[in-house]
Amino acid sequence: MSRSLKKGPNVDERLLKKVAELKVGDKTVLKTYNRAAVITPEMVGFSFGVHNGRIFVPIVVVDNMVGHRLGEFAATRKFVRHAGKK
Repeated sequence: MSRSLKKGPNVDERLLKKVAELKVGDKTVLKTYNRAAVITPEMVGFSFGVHNGRIFVPIVVVDNMVGHRLGEFAATRKFVRHAGKK
C-alpha cells in the first residue's frame, strides 16, 4: 500500500543530514537500519550499508534508484537451492 500524497515520501531526516555533511565522491559507508526510507536525489553517488536483519549490505545509490526504498536493494532471505540431482 502506498503512502498518502498529503504526507509525502518517508525520508529519514537524520540520514539526509549525514549525507549533507559528506563531500561528493566520498566513499564512506553510511550505516542505517531504516529500510523504509525513500531514496532522494541528494543520495545519488553515496554508499549506504542497509541492515538486512543479519549484516549491513553495501549499496551504492545510482540515478535509477531514486524514488525506491533502501530495503528493496538489501535482500532479507537467501535462496539456497531446491533439492534434486547432485
